[in-house]
Amino acid sequence: MSRPLRIGNASGFYGDRFSAVREMLEGGPLDVLTGDYLAELTMLILGRSRMKDPGGGYASTFLRQMEESLGLAAERGVKIVTNAGGLNPRGLAERLRELAGRVGVDVRIAHVEGDDLLPRAGELGLADPRYGDPLTANAYLGAWGIAECLRVGADVVVTGRVTDASLVAGPAAAHFGWARDDWDALAGATVAGHVLECGAQATGGNYAFFEEIYNVKPLGFPLAEVYPDGSSVITKHPGTGGAVTVETVTAQLLYEIGAPAYPGPDVTSHFDTVELAPDGPDRVRISGVRGSPPPATTKVCLNHLGGHRNEMTFVLTGLGIEAKAALARAQLEAAFGDAPPARVEWTLIGGTAPDPATQGEATSLLRCAVLDPDPEKVGRRFSGAVVELALAGYPGFTMTSPPGKGGPYGVYKPAFVPNGEVEHVAVLPDGARVAIPAAGTHGKQPPPAQGGDPTSSVQPPGQGAEVEPRSVDNPARPLAGETGKTVRVPLGRVAGARSGDKGGDANIGVWARTDAQWRWLEPFLTAERLNELLPETREHTVRRYVLPNLRAVNFVVEGLLQEGVSASTRFDPQGKALGEWLRSRLADVPESVLGPKGPAAETIQNPEGVR
Repeated sequence: MSRPLRIGNASGFYGDRFSAVREMLEGGPLDVLTGDYLAELTMLILGRSRMKDPGGGYASTFLRQMEESLGLAAERGVKIVTNAGGLNPRGLAERLRELAGRVGVDVRIAHVEGDDLLPRAGELGLADPRYGDPLTANAYLGAWGIAECLRVGADVVVTGRVTDASLVAGPAAAHFGWARDDWDALAGATVAGHVLECGAQATGGNYAFFEEIYNVKPLGFPLAEVYPDGSSVITKHPGTGGAVTVETVTAQLLYEIGAPAYPGPDVTSHFDTVELAPDGPDRVRISGVRGSPPPATTKVCLNHLGGHRNEMTFVLTGLGIEAKAALARAQLEAAFGDAPPARVEWTLIGGTAPDPATQGEATSLLRCAVLDPDPEKVGRRFSGAVVELALAGYPGFTMTSPPGKGGPYGVYKPAFVPNGEVEHVAVLPDGARVAIPAAGTHGKQPPPAQGGDPTSSVQPPGQGAEVEPRSVDNPARPLAGETGKTVRVPLGRVAGARSGDKGGDANIGVWARTDAQWRWLEPFLTAERLNELLPETREHTVRRYVLPNLRAVNFVVEGLLQEGVSASTRFDPQGKALGEWLRSRLADVPESVLGPKGPAAETIQNPEGVR
């Protein structure tokens, strides 16, 4: 097999570790270095930034990173591919050219555009009946604009809103000369891109069994060695912190996904065909991924200005926590009078220990979040009303912050437009514009993937799946092989979890550590059981998907995060901690599958003997 293409990642979000670009360039050989700076919330932030400065709208951090490292990348022959262009990829490309000239680095810079549909929002029916015209409207472009730029020799490719995995699939497609209908290879690269896109989450960050990970040094960022058939090995530079194991890769594969048929603009990747295997220390091989044609529609990220929000948090200490919370709530709601904010949400956080030895052990928090179209109603009028209770409220009254005026919030909504409506354009280093044809639905079709018909992927995400109050496609069945005495322990003794946001929905991916634990977990953890363990999901539609190759089940809880991260009044607005809440719940687990308390599948060795 020919030498793989080594693609690294140096950013998982706008605000990730600044030094990661230089660390990745200096840490070992690379062919391509990617940076993912965008999320739905980031597009909102950039949209508000562009309102103040029409020449902005891109991730300015990336420019500062390039000032430090562009010369090093050129010296080492590493291509840079990033979506830091945000809402203004042309503007960022121009700033990069100015930077390259100033620091004396000869590089060819290209960009990809066409994702911004805001000028056509009316024509495409993207206005919302409640919130009006969107602030941002960006289609998720695919890999082929990136591939075209690299094919003609670009050293740096800047994009706007492309799918995160396109940053890996594009370079791989260009390097290996893949055709538009090389579905399996494209799907394999997409899966590798999904692992890399969130940076250190693949090397032990946000990992359920974090205590097993070597973390004395900062976690290394991941890289993928991609092969001509689309298979890959996930690894990291030697000597960096963290670890790459089958389970750290599994955790990232389960992050922010829905159905196993994962639709993208280039290919539908079937996550239930993914095969993972150890390939040496800090090396995990991904193979077997099957692909099929992409959907006939392209997803569009819409952000609307929704109104204004604010929050205040009461500190409750000692005895009578529930009575104190009830008094605070009654007093503040009385202060609202006949014109309360449009949305008011109360959350009681934490419990107090019996006979608390510290004041922290004696303390709970009561959070009040408010949303309203009127900034005055949720501004000082609200926070001032909280302060006015200070000497007239419950004993021990205090707050976690001074009064504030709050700020605006955005509402995220997805939309779908026919592929042909999106004008995907590669703007080459010489300024030439190359139109990228819209994705079709022709070409080679694989046999149905395990667990479902891949042709269902022509629907937008979520359609075509079984809606549960129970797991219709994988009904609960008698336990196979593990019976006998059970022990009531936290679910996290036998399962890891990774959760996150998908717009207003939340996903919770749960995996078992051993085959025996999987035989117990899969029939046990139904949607009904999830409702029991996480009561806050009961009022929402829950979809359950099974990924046997990963020993995992994935849940999508629709609407749990309300109208997206910025508008959510939940204490955990991005759903990042849902998986850890689930792992803390008690379950009756067969004693025979528990295994030792501690690392169950593999112990991560400390390469330098540091404890």
